Amino acid sequence: MANSHKDLRNFTIAGALALTLAALGGIASPATSAPGYDGLWSVVIVTEQGTCDRAYRYPIRISRGTVINAGDSPVNITGRVGDNGALTVTVSHGNQRATGSGRLSGGNGTGSWRGGECSGTWQAERRGA
Repeated sequence: MANSHKDLRNFTIAGALALTLAALGGIASPATSAPGYDGLWSVVIVTEQGTCDRAYRYPIRISRGTVINAGDSPVNITGRVGDNGALTVTVSHGNQRATGSGRLSGGNGTGSWRGGECSGTWQAERRGA
């Protein structure tokens, strides 16, 4: 039972990070907005190191450069997308936390993430407005 609880936490954090990362691309100042990236995105997060599940796919929404959880996963997502597509993001749930960074360009994005004992890459694809 303890293992399944740990797996669920890893799944939740990694999944939430996937959502967030897909929407982000670099560091942006609070005054900066990235309307060119606003809309619904699908993010795939892949674990390359650690014991988290191998891959997740989640929806996220970007609104005025701010990343929002567009799914029903109970995680806190904070991040910004800069005008140049660069982003940073943090995903947390309880005492678990993961961070990611990368870049969006047009309707796609890529980057990396790290949380606890796990790390990997992410890819994003725009799905709509």
